[in-house]
Amino acid sequence: MSLESKYNLKSPGVKRLMREAIELANPTEEYYACPLEDNLFEWHFTVRGPPGSDFENGYYHGRILLPSQYPMQPPNIILLTPNGRFEVNKKICLSISGHHPESWQPSWSIRTALLALIAFMPTPAAGTIGSLDYTPEERQILAKKSKNWVCSTCGRISEKLSTGQEGPELTKEESSLIKQIALKAEEDANKKEPQRNVEASGEERQSNETGEVRRRIVDGETEGVSSNDAGVRENLNQSNSKDTLWKIVMWLIIAMISFLVTRRLFFL
Repeated sequence: MSLESKYNLKSPGVKRLMREAIELANPTEEYYACPLEDNLFEWHFTVRGPPGSDFENGYYHGRILLPSQYPMQPPNIILLTPNGRFEVNKKICLSISGHHPESWQPSWSIRTALLALIAFMPTPAAGTIGSLDYTPEERQILAKKSKNWVCSTCGRISEKLSTGQEGPELTKEESSLIKQIALKAEEDANKKEPQRNVEASGEERQSNETGEVRRRIVDGETEGVSSNDAGVRENLNQSNSKDTLWKIVMWLIIAMISFLVTRRLFFL
């Protein structure tokens, strides 16, 4: 069944995706994307790693999941090729993805998303969803291995891009978006370390407060125990004094009885 007969061609989203499929039909040396034969709202793409980065000469394949409300709502992007920057088989967090619908603009397109992804790859992970902090050496090894990566749907991904075929020039809006992505990534990276320090200080303060509370509780219990011990000792002292007094009285009585018995025996 053809896409034309499967979908309502009067739908704005379908019309938009059909137009984008035509625009992206010819692969470039940077990117290529096309919808699945049986699903206009799921696309597979391949991008080349940006030059001068840890991903240079790498080929990275993934999926784009488009909502039925596209282009009013952003797509979700999933990487399938191991790359050391994004987790595979997981929706990644970009300012143009489903994680940030508030920043999405309907004028952006699948091509815009691919350009943003390429620009975003060399930026610091900064703890965003789906990000990885592999070393440059590890990323370079994965970039070399990616040339042999095969998609079960699309085949060998390194054959999807066209050498020497440049894409359309960037529009002002696309250039601005890429700059915003780079700046946002840098800001996130700068915020990450201070945030860690604040969290560490908070944990230390909480630990100190907890320790102080524990010390107060322990001190209170110790004072209570000491007070109780003092009372017990006082009671014991009083009891011992009474016992001593009774012993003295008993010995006096015994001494008097002994004296009287002795006098009676010897002085009769």
